[in-house]
Amino acid sequence: MNNLYCLGDGLLLSRGEKWVRHRRLLTPAFHFDILKHYVKIFNQSTDIMHAKWRRLCTKGPVFLDMFEHISLMTLDSLLKCTFSYDSDCQEKPSDYIAAIYDLSELIVEREQCPPHHFDFIYRFSSNGRKFQRACRIVHEFTANVVQQRKKALQEKGAENWIRSKKGKTQDFIDILLLSKDEDGNTLSDQEMRDEVDTFMFEGHDTTASGLSWILYNLASHPEYQEKCREEVTQLLKGESTHLEWDDLSLLPFTTMCIKESLRLHPPVTAVSRRCTEDIAMPDGKVIPKGIV
Repeated sequence: MNNLYCLGDGLLLSRGEKWVRHRRLLTPAFHFDILKHYVKIFNQSTDIMHAKWRRLCTKGPVFLDMFEHISLMTLDSLLKCTFSYDSDCQEKPSDYIAAIYDLSELIVEREQCPPHHFDFIYRFSSNGRKFQRACRIVHEFTANVVQQRKKALQEKGAENWIRSKKGKTQDFIDILLLSKDEDGNTLSDQEMRDEVDTFMFEGHDTTASGLSWILYNLASHPEYQEKCREEVTQLLKGESTHLEWDDLSLLPFTTMCIKESLRLHPPVTAVSRRCTEDIAMPDGKVIPKGIV
């Protein structure tokens, strides 16, 4: 029961030919023509979060856990972009959302408890049992969504399905189901589930962390925060309350602040690598295969 068992063998953990094949199949999901339609979803999810904040503020001064609220907003966005599924998770509880939160916390707790690094010990601990329950909820949810979409696609036919999506947001599940490699093979149900779980689990937490640090750093430097506000206000000029895809390239100072915050506080603070073969160094020493 690996610490990242909940993610399966998706892009984050796979390697070799499998990684290359999946990376090629998933590349279309990150094309600008796909991503630009998601901006509308991001705006909708952010509006829900802002409305919730305004309701809370009507009761007087209030202290908010920014990461908690932003994390729900990124989960809301990802569920809509990945499944076209409106969970209403920012306003009401959900077993799936609770399971994702549990997994996030349990992974960190396990890292800090050396005895739990051993699967046979962790499996029988209370946290280990909680981890398995959360994994089951997340995997069952994903599997059900994939099967329902697959059935709808088969009943309607691929061409009719693609035609019905023209001018609309094409979600991650659509792309996975319609992707084929050079031999005409599609992803298996298990492979699709692994990629969706990876996309959901890794996408919401890192994005929420990055956004929270950006807001913290801007609050710590009010002069830069005001300059960002002026830049956005000047761009919108009172004509709209939402930024569109084409507006994103017209915010140079805000973009610099975002990048500097990500440099200071990267959402992923460590990356591990394992040597797949012996590496000879210039001084004659050898880094042996298997070294992390």
